[in-house]
Amino acid sequence: MRFLFILSFFFCFHAFSQEDLVASEYFKNGDFEKALLTYQSLYNKTPNNNTYLLQLVKSHQQLEQLDQAETLLLNQMSRINYPPLLIELGYNYQLKNDLANANKYYNDAIATLDENPNYVFIIGKTFEDRSLLDQAITSYEKAMLLKPDLNFNIQLARIYGDQGNIEKMFDSYLNFVELNDTYLNTIKRAFSDFISENSENENNLILKRILLKKIQQEPNLMWNEMLSWLFVQQKDYSKAFAQEKAIFYRQPESLNRIEELAHIALNDQEAQTAISIFSYITDTAQDLETKLNAIYYLIEIKVLIVSESEYNDIDKQYQEIFNTYGKFTQTFYIQKSYAHFLAFFMHNPNEAISFLKQTLELPLSSFQEAEAKLELGDILVLQEKFNEALIYYSQIQRNLKNSTLSQEARFKVAKTSYYKGDFQWAESQLKILKSSTSQLIANDALELMLLITDNKFEDSTQAGLKLYAKADLMAFQNKTDQAILLLDQILNKHKGESIEDQALFKQAQLYYKEENYHKAEENYLNIITNYSDDILADDAYFYLAELYYKKLEQPEKAKELYEKIVFEYEDSIYFVDSRNNFRSLRGDTIN
Repeated sequence: MRFLFILSFFFCFHAFSQEDLVASEYFKNGDFEKALLTYQSLYNKTPNNNTYLLQLVKSHQQLEQLDQAETLLLNQMSRINYPPLLIELGYNYQLKNDLANANKYYNDAIATLDENPNYVFIIGKTFEDRSLLDQAITSYEKAMLLKPDLNFNIQLARIYGDQGNIEKMFDSYLNFVELNDTYLNTIKRAFSDFISENSENENNLILKRILLKKIQQEPNLMWNEMLSWLFVQQKDYSKAFAQEKAIFYRQPESLNRIEELAHIALNDQEAQTAISIFSYITDTAQDLETKLNAIYYLIEIKVLIVSESEYNDIDKQYQEIFNTYGKFTQTFYIQKSYAHFLAFFMHNPNEAISFLKQTLELPLSSFQEAEAKLELGDILVLQEKFNEALIYYSQIQRNLKNSTLSQEARFKVAKTSYYKGDFQWAESQLKILKSSTSQLIANDALELMLLITDNKFEDSTQAGLKLYAKADLMAFQNKTDQAILLLDQILNKHKGESIEDQALFKQAQLYYKEENYHKAEENYLNIITNYSDDILADDAYFYLAELYYKKLEQPEKAKELYEKIVFEYEDSIYFVDSRNNFRSLRGDTIN
């Protein structure tokens, strides 16, 4: 008997579910007459089910049968105390343009919160569902006054955002996160929809004003953190640094946040700000590892920004570091940096190799040893001692199989073979690396493989490709002027061949390095004009846009080129950056 009861209940439930789905589908598709009949059937079977009642009311309203909807609601209200029915009746009067009665019932619904503030969950949602946002705000605010442990600031923030009341939206989000600090990153993501990189953007100024006021009124480091975050979005890294120092002064537990800010500034090519931050870390850090890490980045940045006449001063700074901290495993990365500086900047590769071999005698980890050998290989390539370099790269592949360092070593084997003119072996290595776990290595491998594949059959001697590889090597050797001249030979002797656009692009990048921006512009325009259907077209558009945006101060031209990538090169690796820059230049907020 019990089994038959369960079985019959199951079939009834299944029948209801099917009928409910059918009714919902009718309503969604705009077939309101069929929806009305189906919901009427469901409501007749379960007259206490307010869900079916309300869907039945909505079906009548869609068919402009407002009197029938009113009758249904009044009958249900006489039997059941369910506050959302007041809202629905009010909305039905609003559809009749009877605003007096509409507001009466909206206020009656809000008044029910006096007897039970918890009604707000369903009352607020019902108001929101009917786009009655002012009434929803009143409901949430009243409930929080009646029962202070309720927190509807997140709902209020969302509504204020929909209404375009940005200041109240920011305030509500901040009031919410003050009591729920685990949601801080969620709130930052929400704010990112409304602010931009432009510090003079109205929304940015509003948020800054609110945060500064909160900092003055209450000593909560969360506001400093939010203000620092805002400054980072605006690329005001010095101002962000000031906030991070204030946080660290009151909570000197970890320098991780300040280190992260230094790297953000460095990646955005704000070298002087990065130097200031890393200098602060070296002066403040208590543990040796953090201090040495900051010293490493400081000297690395200085090498890149000083003139050649200052290299001797840099050399002395390296020596001072070693005199102070020694040449031990703890200073390994500074030692590797010094070897690179000796070889590529001081043009003393033999001394660099000797120095690195001494470093290899230290008790290094297997990964540190591999990194030292990678640097050794690079210096040998610099000297065009290709076979010796290949030995070191091969050792890394053998000793650290399947690691990222091993894949990097394989790429360097391919690149060295390419420099030598052994394109077949280089291509075979690059095919393996196309599926590298490192996306950066995979992209570099694919790019080099396409270069070789597209140009190796141009003529039997592969003269153009060999010249290009030689120019590429010269660029690696910091022989920029010689590389540019060699690329000119390609452009003169191999005009019309598939290597031409590659030579134009490489030369443009070298011109940019030498700050010869107008020459770079000419090359990019040449590619766009004559090779718009080739593989480098989106590269040329993007780098020319960057040139206009960041160096030549021609934002309108930059905007046109970013827009070109957004609408015509959706698969480009530059799509996201182009879209963000385009929106920024157009004055949009950046998500």
